[in-house]
Amino acid sequence: MASWRDPEIAGVRALLAARAPDPSSPPSYAERRAAMDAVGEAGALPRGCFHEPLALSGVKGERVVPQGAVEGRRLLYLHGGGYTIGSPRSHRPMVARLAEAARAVAIVPDYRLGPETRFPGAVEDATAVYRALLDAGTEPAGLAVAGDSAGGGLAMALALSLKAAGLPQPAGYLAISPWADLTQSGASYRTKADVDPVITKAGLDQMALAYLGGLDPHDPLASPIFGDFEGVAPVMIQTGSEEALLSDSVTLADVLAQARVEVRLEVWPEMIHVFQAYGAVLNAARRAIRTSGAWLDERLS
Repeated sequence: MASWRDPEIAGVRALLAARAPDPSSPPSYAERRAAMDAVGEAGALPRGCFHEPLALSGVKGERVVPQGAVEGRRLLYLHGGGYTIGSPRSHRPMVARLAEAARAVAIVPDYRLGPETRFPGAVEDATAVYRALLDAGTEPAGLAVAGDSAGGGLAMALALSLKAAGLPQPAGYLAISPWADLTQSGASYRTKADVDPVITKAGLDQMALAYLGGLDPHDPLASPIFGDFEGVAPVMIQTGSEEALLSDSVTLADVLAQARVEVRLEVWPEMIHVFQAYGAVLNAARRAIRTSGAWLDERLS
């Protein structure tokens, strides 16, 4: 049994264990979506931050506006949830903290999810929203893209989609614990199986099937580690040392570096999948948000 030097991450693990669903009666996608949204909606936002609904290019979503946002800056945030759950509501507190640190207004699309909408629906929605932001006058130098888990993988798929379409790249990409390999082939799916309290390979296999519907998981827009990133904007990757998706981050960083992309990989010791979401109780989460927010702030005009 592993022990943790950071007492706060031990507390987060205990909280997750208490919330774990009964494995003999797994919840439906609808139930999981409602529960995830409820957690996000219960979280506190930074002082002075507000949110409001919006729609861009027919994709509904949310605008999150922190105090101190620089005029014209936009952060396109793509939420996680295995392409099957999650929404702007579920991720609102974390997005608000990141937007505040980056001094940018966050745009969070409520992109279509599987199994109702299969691949590449999420990529199409993300690309449409990005294009709409440009059409509305947002300068590429004042626009960054971020995402966590599936949203981190989707951010990298968006980079490839923009490249293929000949659209200008943003100022940079932030990928938090990205799910960038839907084949689940990395070593950490095995080596971290006993210490990851959030992710299981079996669970991701089910989500990949629900999203892909039997299509090839090697498609770079599904699994960006198989893509050609030459010419894309700088990328920052944050991941935890104790997550099954660790290999995705390490492999993605290598693929980016091989393509001569400026990439920064941070592996946070003892941290778990998307630990940045636990900012209310975890100092490491707050530090990671400050670090990644400062990285975005430096690149945004």
